[in-house]
Amino acid sequence: MENVIENIKELKTKKSAIILVHNYQRPEIQDIADYIGDSLGLSKKASELTCKLIIFCGVKFMAESAKILSPQKKVILPNKQAGCQMADMVTVDELKQLKSKHPDAAVVCYVNTNADVKAECDVCCTSANAVKVVQNIEAKKIIFVPDKNLANYVQRFTDKEIIPYNGYCYVHEKITPEDVKQARQIHKEAVIIVHPECRKEVIDLVVAERKSCSGGTDEVLSTDGMIRYAKSSNAKKIIVGTEEGILYRLKKENPDKLFYTLGPARMCKNMKLTTLSDVYFALLEEQYEIEIDEQIKDRAKRALDKMLDYT
Repeated sequence: MENVIENIKELKTKKSAIILVHNYQRPEIQDIADYIGDSLGLSKKASELTCKLIIFCGVKFMAESAKILSPQKKVILPNKQAGCQMADMVTVDELKQLKSKHPDAAVVCYVNTNADVKAECDVCCTSANAVKVVQNIEAKKIIFVPDKNLANYVQRFTDKEIIPYNGYCYVHEKITPEDVKQARQIHKEAVIIVHPECRKEVIDLVVAERKSCSGGTDEVLSTDGMIRYAKSSNAKKIIVGTEEGILYRLKKENPDKLFYTLGPARMCKNMKLTTLSDVYFALLEEQYEIEIDEQIKDRAKRALDKMLDYT
């Protein structure tokens, strides 16, 4: 493994490349990152850098977003099989059918969508800014794709009619209210933080019974929100309701605190596909480059840019 890491470092320097890594990636992939974070934050970082080659260790829609925001740069997805099941749940044809049923609705798409779907939307959002985006849209009716759980979360904060698509993250879907109840019994002095992709009844339980203890408060947060919370909170024990990969970073950056998964550790198999060997060959051969049709790229970029206007 050490030889592979050294080879990666040499190639990265030789090619003036940058390695971007999502919070859910394997520990050894996180350790070689130039930047680590959530999908949109990494894509925005890519657009600010002067490098010509970006190795994006995540899943396909994330690398696509980086390409959309940095069209002049070469973006590589190290493992071409690393897709997102939730992103694949909605297609352009299905979205067009939904739009035809609700012609007066604005279309908000979660950043966890493929580029061709983004191109059919009015504005993108992230789990961190979804509420603000919807609140700032003038339309009173909102089609929200693909995550029904994030749509339900947004509905809590607006009187607008939210029309959710029936997609979901299979990882967060596995987290149950029973997990929350058991965690509170086992770790009475811990706070609970959950991702808004969790099921409505899980968020209901966390929000309805939100408690403060050991210097913190139960919260619903995006992955980067969880990272910030862990650093700023005085809580010494934190139960985390999201994909288990983030715990590696949380523990690494906060060695004085204890972190537990909410229920059994839930893993995204696609997030774990990328290996050090994949990263090495991505740098060596520049294989699995992200390519997007120019018209799709331009229209998808408008949806991403509009999000920034609203937030």
